[in-house]
Amino acid sequence: MIIIESAGITDIGRKRTNNEDCLFLDDDQRLYVVADGMGGHQAGEVASKLVVETIQNYMRRFREEEGGKADRLLSSIHLANQAVFHASCNKNSCRGMGSTVSAVYFTDNTLIAANVGDSPIYLVRDKSIKLLSVTHNLLAEQTAIDPEGAKYLSGMFKHILTRAIGIKKTVKPDICEIQCLKDDILVISSDGLNNKVSPEEILNVVNKESPDKACKTLVDLANKYGGDDNITVIILKVKNS
Repeated sequence: MIIIESAGITDIGRKRTNNEDCLFLDDDQRLYVVADGMGGHQAGEVASKLVVETIQNYMRRFREEEGGKADRLLSSIHLANQAVFHASCNKNSCRGMGSTVSAVYFTDNTLIAANVGDSPIYLVRDKSIKLLSVTHNLLAEQTAIDPEGAKYLSGMFKHILTRAIGIKKTVKPDICEIQCLKDDILVISSDGLNNKVSPEEILNVVNKESPDKACKTLVDLANKYGGDDNITVIILKVKNS
């Protein structure tokens, strides 16, 4: 039986007047979600909250059923997309809103990571850090096609999403399922963290500190480096597997 030690924090940052990030963590449900909303007139806050609540409620409804956990997580993300898209189409104050989503769900011996957008999911294992999520922005996609040419692109391309929740009727999440090992650490964040704090710095902090202390340290670092955006981070440490 997997036992998780978890912590999460969200911070408005130093430049924004409202927080459009939303997070959810539940050790009993073994579900962890970060959503980074976008849209004017605080619609980003509406979108991210709608994403988190939809996924949380859907996964709770079917938690006792056997099999198909990855499919269930995918279904919850598709349902969240429908909810945000519908609200965007039917409420003037929500017009054009959207959100990223990054979610981690633990089965009895595996972890499932799914995402839409650019909110990263990192796996720390054997003192190294790697990205489990797929980054859906113009810079990342251009880098995959033409690494040399992408070096000359402006940093603005990093902020243009190629996929997001609620922008279209349908969405295609990326998902992976891997074996879960004792002492694995998962870091889920909004881009307000990883745009300021490098993977190497994240690795150093989470290897030295408990999840709750590491969350605060990473948020403080992002603010120290400018705090241009909202900052949200969830840290999960596998205590047993």
